[in-house]
Amino acid sequence: MSFVCFVVPSVQAAEQRNVAAIVTVYHHNSHADLIVSRLFQTHTLDGKGDSPQLKLASLYVDQFPKNDISRKLAAEYKFPIYDKISDALTLGTGKLAVDGVLLIAEHGDYPTSDTGAVVWPKRRMFEQIAKVFEQSGRVVPVFIDKHVADNWTDMKWMYDTAQRMKIPLMAGSSLPVVWRRPAVDVERGAKLKEIVAVSYHTLDGYGFHALEMVQCLVERRRGGETGIESVQCLTGKAVWDAGEKKMYDAELLKTALGRLERPPSAEKKLSDLVPEPVLFVIDYADGLRANVLTLNGAVGEWSVAWRYKPGNRVESRLFWTQEWRPLMHFAFLLAGIEQMFQTGKPAWPVERTLLTSGALDALLTSKKEGGKRIETPHLRFQYATDWSWNDPPPPPLNRPLDGP
Repeated sequence: MSFVCFVVPSVQAAEQRNVAAIVTVYHHNSHADLIVSRLFQTHTLDGKGDSPQLKLASLYVDQFPKNDISRKLAAEYKFPIYDKISDALTLGTGKLAVDGVLLIAEHGDYPTSDTGAVVWPKRRMFEQIAKVFEQSGRVVPVFIDKHVADNWTDMKWMYDTAQRMKIPLMAGSSLPVVWRRPAVDVERGAKLKEIVAVSYHTLDGYGFHALEMVQCLVERRRGGETGIESVQCLTGKAVWDAGEKKMYDAELLKTALGRLERPPSAEKKLSDLVPEPVLFVIDYADGLRANVLTLNGAVGEWSVAWRYKPGNRVESRLFWTQEWRPLMHFAFLLAGIEQMFQTGKPAWPVERTLLTSGALDALLTSKKEGGKRIETPHLRFQYATDWSWNDPPPPPLNRPLDGP
């Protein structure tokens, strides 16, 4: 079935940039496929769409499962796969030979930590990238897909290394740039009282998405980002008890659920639909509280509601993703990455992703410790950004016959 043609935002009068992609695995609809394949299969992943001004110069793949497609694509599209990260960055010359680096570690067979988070090899990969930069005497922009790392020690080391070496660094997921229904943002400079989001699926993977969804909204509040004072993760009956104790605003939760395209059945209690609810409580240094409820069994989408102050006015949004190929929200993530690779300046602040990554690590620690409130002095850092969300063009709505 055909797709609607539309233009993905790009940097005007841009020159083509050579990119090295460092990935864990490369299979159909993996993040490597959905990001890197757009460099040679166009944004619609069928060769018929708009193309970014980025060329895949090299690829490093950490694992080759049975469903690997990287070698087939390399043969068809004539790009090299290197056995070492250093060779992928230098193209075998011994000196840095690319204009940007994609670090995509999101799928593959890797261990989990004691908090239940997958331990992706992001620090190992970043260390080798930084080593090439140091040996070459120059740096290029690096994008890290989704969270910076799975634990604070690694993510802070990576951030500090980038700061010390003046590496343009950006990270994050597609959630901040996806379609919002209705297409309105938090008013810049407004005061917020509370924000409640609903999420689904895994906590380390999709929970991160939900935290980024919240953060890209609240960073617009008056005074900018002030940092996080503490977090808490509650599970099971404690989530419903927290609602009765007004730890989260029941009206905001109801409003967020009402934004879903597939809201939970009104004929059943939410507690009957969700056997294992999870609540993330994030208390910011300026008094703002954010609550994220993972409601598997009742919810399969992302939405959020917030309350302004004074006046108690409530707004809500559905964060809509295209859950079938070509999953065009990845095209708008790539547009932000391309902007950094072209200009040398991050399209959005890496501090946003550092904060959400650190919050997730602390929240999973709280869960491991039975819902203990965790003080987070390391997350009490400030940042400000003039980044604003832009409503993407309408997505291609025809589902392909061959599934996702």
